[in-house]
Amino acid sequence: MNLQELLQAQETSIIDEAAVALDRSRLKHYATAGDAWNRERLTDLFHLTRDCVTSRNLTPLLDHMEAIAQERFTAGFDIHEVQTAVNVLEESIWRHVSQNLAADALAEAFGLVGTALGAGKDALARAYVSLASQNKAPSLNLSALFAGTDGV
Repeated sequence: MNLQELLQAQETSIIDEAAVALDRSRLKHYATAGDAWNRERLTDLFHLTRDCVTSRNLTPLLDHMEAIAQERFTAGFDIHEVQTAVNVLEESIWRHVSQNLAADALAEAFGLVGTALGAGKDALARAYVSLASQNKAPSLNLSALFAGTDGV
């Protein structure tokens, strides 16, 4: 069995594990969105990852992650929530790879999956930073911190 065959054959199990891990993470916005929505998003990301690994073309995944950054940022998701969702899928894929591929296939498989999702997380982070820099952060009101002091 090679990586592409594994990703095809174990799709449901990989997504099931990722969905359980995401639920266990108790992330505010993902908890509110619900299991069905979360599973659909994990499935979309899994399919893009599998397709990019198979085609050796990261462009669709990078485009998707930039769109996800815009959607999630606008919806008020914190970047750590979205990064965690990607991480739980990556961990599930890695677990299946390590348990089911021959030792001589592990380096390439981990490299392909890690490169794809690493580039995706990087695109997500860059897009979040760009979006955050376009929005004025609220100023800090420190007056309560210094109330009652003699100006020491």
